[in-house]
Amino acid sequence: MATPDKFLLIAMTMSPFDLNLRHLRAIPLIARRGSMSAAADAATLSQPALTQGLAKIERQLGLPLFDRRPDGMTATPSGHAFVERIDAAFDHLAVGARAFARGTRGFARPEALMTATQLRAFLALADAGSFADAGRATGWSQPALHRAVRDLEHLGALPLVERRGRGVALTRAGRALARGIRLAAGELAAGIAETRPDASLSGRLAIGAMPLSRALLLPTAIAALVREAPGAAIEVVEGSWRELVEPLRDGVIDIMVGALRPEVPHGLAQAPLFEDRLVVVARAGHPLAHVGDPTPDQLAGFPWIIGAAESPLRAHWEALFAGMAVRAPIACGSVMTIRGILADSDCLTLLSPDQIAMEVATGVLTTIGAPRREMTRLIGITTRAGTRPTRLLSRCIELLGDASFRKSDID
Repeated sequence: MATPDKFLLIAMTMSPFDLNLRHLRAIPLIARRGSMSAAADAATLSQPALTQGLAKIERQLGLPLFDRRPDGMTATPSGHAFVERIDAAFDHLAVGARAFARGTRGFARPEALMTATQLRAFLALADAGSFADAGRATGWSQPALHRAVRDLEHLGALPLVERRGRGVALTRAGRALARGIRLAAGELAAGIAETRPDASLSGRLAIGAMPLSRALLLPTAIAALVREAPGAAIEVVEGSWRELVEPLRDGVIDIMVGALRPEVPHGLAQAPLFEDRLVVVARAGHPLAHVGDPTPDQLAGFPWIIGAAESPLRAHWEALFAGMAVRAPIACGSVMTIRGILADSDCLTLLSPDQIAMEVATGVLTTIGAPRREMTRLIGITTRAGTRPTRLLSRCIELLGDASFRKSDID
């Protein structure tokens, strides 16, 4: 069995696809049936093969998943947690395979026959967009990648990719399967991290940052998280809600932080953190800078930078000028770009005071009037519905809540 120090190296370098999928599928059977022989029969494996497979996985993880006793086998606490992650992983893989299993000559349950090599190859191709780039990313030869993807397609009797010039594009079945593989890999990676003997915060966390969250909220929470989890790998992906929602559904990111949608989108879950009140923003020295409470007619006399269609920011702007003719020549979701345009024009826009606090403090921009009581939006977190957060994600959510509470106190 690996020592705790050796385990740290194993956990940092081990991929979910380093684990044998057939043996992984049998682990929940061992937990439920309480014996190796019964699980081997159910998994159509020989008992020696399953015994060796389980022993290898326990060596890879660095700890036992089961207590062996004369009357059978009982999952350890780490074993119970890992079984839940395995079940979730294969559920995701089965959902991804549904669109893939419609070929008339395919297998009814192709996910039960997939190998880790096939999944690794296909996901590398999906991420890279070409066999050449996937080969460079994995170190595999292109013929090996072609063979693995072709064998995977054979299971469902449907194409997963189609050629586009020098690259490839995923078919509808390919996109569904890629999502299932990513989500399954995420569950297994979480299971690997959660079996660490020291129970420390570890693993990978990908955060989707919408514009407002980048100003104060997210940096505060991440700085605190890094202090508590120095061994964790944290990636921040910036974008608008539209740019981040599909990566969230695909499992590319784990959580989105920013403005919530008025209606919770299908398959997602939202949790509010605080209420943000919008303000009209312009350059310092703008003709309306010294107007205490400008009317809609006064505001309509200047060009506007507006948010993307169907965004909460755009909805508030439309409500402000309902029925009025207002010139809005620029639609932009980049706060950095908006700041630059405002500083060099008479344009107006709606933003959160947090997003332009530095520019206001340095005299580059100014607010026009007070924050508007009728213009509020909920800022919060969005996750996949039914997500079982890792310890790292749970702590991140707690720290976001702490940062929001402190912000509310300051406001």
